[in-house]
Amino acid sequence: MNRITIDPITRLEGHGKIEIFLDEQGEVANAYLQIPELRGFEQFVVGRPVEEMPQITNRICGVCPEAHHMAAAKAIDAVYSVTPPPTARKLRELLYSAFYVTDHTTHFFALGGPDFIMGPDAPVAERNILGVIHKVGLEIGKQVIQARKYGHRVIKIIGGRKIHPATAIPGGMTKCLSEEERQEIETMGRWAVDFAQFALGLFDEVVLGNPEYRDLILSDIYTHRTYYIGLVDAENRVNFYDGMVSVVSPEGERIGKYAPDEYREWIAERVEPWTYLKFPYLKKIGWKGFVDGADSGVYCATPLSRLNASDGMATPLAQEQYERFFETLGGKPVHHRLATHWARLIELLYAAERWVELATDPEITSPKVHTVPTATPSEGVGIVEAPRGTLTHHYWTDERGIVTKANLIVGTTNNYAPISMSITKAARAFIRAGEVVTEGLLNRIEMAFRLYDPCMSCATHSLPGQMPLEVVIRDARGEPVEKLRQFC
Repeated sequence: MNRITIDPITRLEGHGKIEIFLDEQGEVANAYLQIPELRGFEQFVVGRPVEEMPQITNRICGVCPEAHHMAAAKAIDAVYSVTPPPTARKLRELLYSAFYVTDHTTHFFALGGPDFIMGPDAPVAERNILGVIHKVGLEIGKQVIQARKYGHRVIKIIGGRKIHPATAIPGGMTKCLSEEERQEIETMGRWAVDFAQFALGLFDEVVLGNPEYRDLILSDIYTHRTYYIGLVDAENRVNFYDGMVSVVSPEGERIGKYAPDEYREWIAERVEPWTYLKFPYLKKIGWKGFVDGADSGVYCATPLSRLNASDGMATPLAQEQYERFFETLGGKPVHHRLATHWARLIELLYAAERWVELATDPEITSPKVHTVPTATPSEGVGIVEAPRGTLTHHYWTDERGIVTKANLIVGTTNNYAPISMSITKAARAFIRAGEVVTEGLLNRIEMAFRLYDPCMSCATHSLPGQMPLEVVIRDARGEPVEKLRQFC
């Protein structure tokens, strides 16, 4: 049996490789997304004061430190059995909404979007953010940069730093918001709403308006019928910061919801010997392997999952797009995984609208941003929706508040099983015996994982930071036929 290796996979956060194994006939026997580095945060936070977790765990990743900061903040609130004042909770969500705008903008325009705007078979040198700007125009490129700039400005105002915020503490926040800062945040938020609508219009024009791309989205190649999870509010609408986790079946039936401290009743984790990432699955359904369907406990946690797991969006413009999304794609749930890119832009609009709602809330400038904890610390769980999936932080402490154990289930870990299934299905569709394997075909396989916006930085860690690429194509006897090298 021979293999095709894609190493490293590109346009994602972090490092990984795809191993594709061919049988004697040259057909794909199996494919694996391997994550060879080890993530050690659960171990080296042990022995630290639990109140430091929002500052320590947000170093896991420079792309989504806000997600870890907020999940940790909610977990330490639970450890101390303390409820932050309403203004503190709103400030956290305001920062988080601005973060979502920056993150979703980055993925669509820099990571996932080039496959559509430039085309999946475009030259590698053009299939990137610079190619996108060249094609759509410099002014649009400036808007993308402006969206990220405004989002990071809000994060700095509330969180103290543009990256790795340092504002959440047990029971609330370290500082309040001035009226001058509130006005600046509101102005930037209103601009972000317009930008999100523009991005959706661009998706309509470039992707939905292209029959080839529309057929690709609807094709069976990128379709999986799994369970879906996502955080929802009391009305079962999408919420990124707070609520309960909704679980729906492949038929779209809600089979239950769980609170953060109930996650172990629903989620179990499986270990495979060929990777350092674990494979979460629904404990109530059970592990049946890397297969979809109602009998398999494999679930998905992505923007598409959040839309499938909810009953709607909590803001008016995003709700209109939500309804159009399902009307266009044939109703709920949508199993076409490339539609995740569209769902991501709907969430971008929701985040911008929520940004404005919170910035104009009368309570947002209240000085009451902290409740002093008085209970003896013990154990706590915090859950938020990271842009790439449900994020769970669980801490155990002694009576002094020193961490004795920690467990983190990050968004990418939730999606590891469906990602593996997606790349296998795509590899079997695009690699055929006797046909030349081109870079464009390999990129279409990468599109199968790229739609999940995986963050290997959150899931694993590597010190050297080397990014070499070598793809070796072998015949049925295992002899090298062609070798492609990059950065080696």
